[in-house]
Amino acid sequence: MARSHTTDGPGRSQRQLRVAELIRRRLSDVLMQGDIHDPDLNRLSITVGEVTCSPDLKVATAYVLPLGGDDRELALEALRRNRHDIRRVMGKGLALKYSPEIRFQIDETFDRLDDTRTMFSDENVRRDIDPE
Repeated sequence: MARSHTTDGPGRSQRQLRVAELIRRRLSDVLMQGDIHDPDLNRLSITVGEVTCSPDLKVATAYVLPLGGDDRELALEALRRNRHDIRRVMGKGLALKYSPEIRFQIDETFDRLDDTRTMFSDENVRRDIDPE
């Protein structure tokens, strides 16, 4: 199995990437369809930005963010409280030998994008990058 290499060492295998994407799609479907019977969870619209898998595919970390970025802690607490039900429901829709343990983290990507936009709007930075 070929692995991509980065400066930090071996990257994720193709299998890890493929399984992570399957899990991301299935988790998005489960959350969108309201398959988990928890009023707190079902009233939130949660985006699953990325999923990463451990090398043995037994642990998957889902990076999530509630729509609009509000109620982050409420969403994280509801997901963690229902992780066993989510794993059970997801396992029925995945063609995997084992259903991985799901861990949830807040997706900070959007915050970093805002910080980057702010940085590029700074007068000193714009002066340095504009070809005038």
